[in-house]
Amino acid sequence: MTRLRSLADLPPTVRRPAYDRARLRVGMAHLGVGAFHRCHQAEFTDDMLEARFGRWGIAGIALRPPAPDALAAQHGLYTRVLRDGGQSDARVIGCHLRSVDSRASAGPALAVLAAADVDVVTLTVTEKGYCHRPADGAPDEANPDLAHDRAHPTAPRSVPGVLARALELRRRTHGRPITLVSCDNIPGNGAILARAVGALAGPRLADWMATNAAFPSTMVDRIVPATTAADLDAIEATCGYRDEAAVGGEPFRQWVIERRFAGRAPPWDLAGAELVDDVTPHERLKMRVLNAAQTTLASLGVLAGHEHTFDAVADPALAAFTRAMLATESIPTLAPVPGTDPAAYLDRSLARIANTAVRHRCHQIATDGSQKLPQRLVGPAADRLRTGRPIARLAVAIAAWMAYLVRASDRFGRQWPVEDPEAARVAAVAGRAGDDPAGLVAGILALDTVFDPALAVREDFRAPLAAALRGLLSADPTAVVRAALQDRETA
Repeated sequence: MTRLRSLADLPPTVRRPAYDRARLRVGMAHLGVGAFHRCHQAEFTDDMLEARFGRWGIAGIALRPPAPDALAAQHGLYTRVLRDGGQSDARVIGCHLRSVDSRASAGPALAVLAAADVDVVTLTVTEKGYCHRPADGAPDEANPDLAHDRAHPTAPRSVPGVLARALELRRRTHGRPITLVSCDNIPGNGAILARAVGALAGPRLADWMATNAAFPSTMVDRIVPATTAADLDAIEATCGYRDEAAVGGEPFRQWVIERRFAGRAPPWDLAGAELVDDVTPHERLKMRVLNAAQTTLASLGVLAGHEHTFDAVADPALAAFTRAMLATESIPTLAPVPGTDPAAYLDRSLARIANTAVRHRCHQIATDGSQKLPQRLVGPAADRLRTGRPIARLAVAIAAWMAYLVRASDRFGRQWPVEDPEAARVAAVAGRAGDDPAGLVAGILALDTVFDPALAVREDFRAPLAAALRGLLSADPTAVVRAALQDRETA
């Protein structure tokens, strides 16, 4: 069995970088080298280097598991495979030059981030990596890593702490400007990152950051499931070599970047990225349609016994409900996006989720749901209530997230394992409230990291949630979905 170690190991049928990789030098760093980054930003970077070669090699930094061992063993090379039905396209990405393991100590990461030749840092650290409160975007003062970093700024643990320390080292040494590009699904992700890092900065660093650090917001889009052992075996059978760092996703991709950089900037627009003055309309459309559909289908899919989101969207009741919710309740809350028809965007989003070649597990999408809920479902619900419009269907989707965590609690028999920062608090609520849907809703809405307290006390928010949760915790959880489809008062 041939293992991928160099470009010489590749058969002629597999596309490889069209630039001279031996001439490439590190010019940017990436925090969180997971599947999404390797299938999205790194692919954009490879395309950019093919269009215009420059010093934009990537140093990938691991602050949390998994370790970068496979990528390091392959000298940064890996295979990206795009799948749509029975079609597939494989290529090898070459822009990763270094793999930095900083899980045990921030030191290796700081050495890279503070280097004068690194002009840009990109991040995919998931929503919880920002140590913020999804309800309002403020730093989470109860976060133990942030507390540690305030007390020990030279040995940080959190992502904001590592970045604040790196910026301080840059300020003290060479002073070169830097751009930090968040690529996580958070509204105004650049502003959230700037706020998180600024909360750990002293007065001198804050002054320096004002003119030497930029935090552009971005919208990223490509469906990329976690790579499985079966995926690696299939890639080996197709390509003829073993690649332990391979990644797969759908053909569609999009990257919208706020035009705000400090110093040298990669020309990602040459690879199709869109540079705009305001990312907000684009990110809201994606979060309130595509991402909202994913979250809704994931939670309802688990409750209905489906394994993958493509199974859930193939369920006629779940598909019809999700489409109706988005068309009648979510899309009316959106500002126009130039050149985009919302109805067509909805059709395309559901078609993408239905791609059976992209095996996205419902439980994977549901992971860390409390961090995703505010921007995907609670936000549009709050907008509707402020203007006196009903939330009959959005309430079902929000209650489905509640039911997903409640059913995982001891009180409800731990029906499945969950990963969510609020899982323990929801389990405690379930232990106290038992089978009372109103009590469960009241207790869960008290999580002010997820729900705005002013929204949480509204009866027109609580009542439909309690009604939906009652049905979702019954023996026939899809009955409430079918009933919501009959509700006509959604305008």
